[in-house]
Formats: sequence, structure tokens, C-alpha cells
Amino acid sequence: MSRVLCVHSFRGGAGKSNASANIAYTLAARGARVAVIDTDLASPGIHALFGFEPGEFERSLDGYLWGDHGITEAALDVGARLNRPDGTAALPDGRLWLVPASLDAGDIARMLREGYDVERLGEGIGELTAAHALDHVVLDTHPGLDEETLLSMAIADAVLVLMRPDLQHYQGTAVTLRVARRLEPPELSLAANMVPAAVDVAALTADLERTFDVPVAGCVPFADELVALGSRELVCVRSPDDPASVALHAIADRVSG
Repeated sequence: MSRVLCVHSFRGGAGKSNASANIAYTLAARGARVAVIDTDLASPGIHALFGFEPGEFERSLDGYLWGDHGITEAALDVGARLNRPDGTAALPDGRLWLVPASLDAGDIARMLREGYDVERLGEGIGELTAAHALDHVVLDTHPGLDEETLLSMAIADAVLVLMRPDLQHYQGTAVTLRVARRLEPPELSLAANMVPAAVDVAALTADLERTFDVPVAGCVPFADELVALGSRELVCVRSPDDPASVALHAIADRVSG
């Protein structure tokens, strides 16, 4: 069985999709077989981090959830797209698949109107795991606390809540963690993203653990390199020695089981 990691944030703009994609890549770069699934069906976007343009894929998670096709038919092997700056393959040993969400406005409207059966998502994870002998599945969720997101947390082996170190995120994260605890995930942790350079990371980590009473998997510093990439590439591929990449590697260690 694969290990399912659910990456979530209460508010948008926390860098959740970037974190999900980079963690999935980091696990695959270590030789694991990994799938990342875009369950943010209302505002999909993780495909861009792997270099996909709108229209490059016809099948999606939406189509699988509506019974139009199998989930393996929607899974895109992204390994060949990932190359280091020197042109060498970024995944010489591991494998990484992406199940994108539809960018069609009609599909998004239908999903917002009708929702989806999370049990079918769980079945799809099982099918994908069996088809590709997956070690890990990373779920990039929709921010906030809708029913589908909560049920996605409930089927996960580990839930990572991402936040930025500002007041709005502190307040929203407190609500998220209270709800998440009621779902009793086997593992629950927190990570801070876009941490300003002037912030003492050790002090921030201690403050987060004291405030929320939950393990902190890591703190990712604000990275000019990450901003410059503009969600077109993965910082862990482009700049593996960047402090943000190093922090994301450490978080992957903590949540990989």
C-alpha cells in the first residue's frame, strides 16, 4: 500500500501547491514511486509546476470522479519533463506521476455545483497504487474547510498543514488543526512557508509548537529564486542547494514515514 500525504492550508497563497509538488519530487528523487494528485478542483494549478500548459492533457481527476475514464488513464508520467539546469535527468531512478484537475470552466462549475464522492477518490488511489506500485501519494487539496477536503484528510496517513507566519494564517490554522484533530489522522504536522529572512527559525518553530501543540515539520524561507520561477518549475530541481529547497527536503524527510 502507498502512504497518502494530504497537504492543506486554511488560506490560499500559502504555497501549498508548490510545497506538494516539491515534496513529491523530493520523494521520487530518492528512488520512490510517487503520484501527486490535484484535488484542488475549484482552482487547479499544480500542473504548471511540471511544465504543462492548458490543453496539453485531455483526461483529469474530474473525469475519473464522474466515471468517464479510469484514474490511470489520467495519470501523466512527468519524469521525462524534469531536468536539472545542466540537462541531466532529475529523476534517474524514481518515478513521478501527476493526476491533474480539469481547467475547463464547465468542469469546474459542475464540480462546484455537484461536488464528488471522496470514497471514489480513495478507490482511485488504490487503483493507481496497484497499477504503478506506488510508495507515496501526495494530495494537493483545496484551501479552506469544505466537505471534500475534510474527507481527503480522513483517508490520509499523514496531514501536513501549511501556513505563512502572519496573523490571518495563525487564526485560520488554529481552526484547521482543531478540525483535523477530530478526524484523527495517524500523523498531523505543521510547516511554515515564506518565512522572512529576518525571522529566527528556531524561535518561530518553538512558537508554532507552543501555540498549536503540533509537531513542526519545517520552516521554508522566503526565496527570491522561487518567486522568479513563477510556478513554471520546481525549485528543488532548479536550485537544489537553495535554502528553500533544503527546507523542503527536510520536510519531506519528516512526512515520508
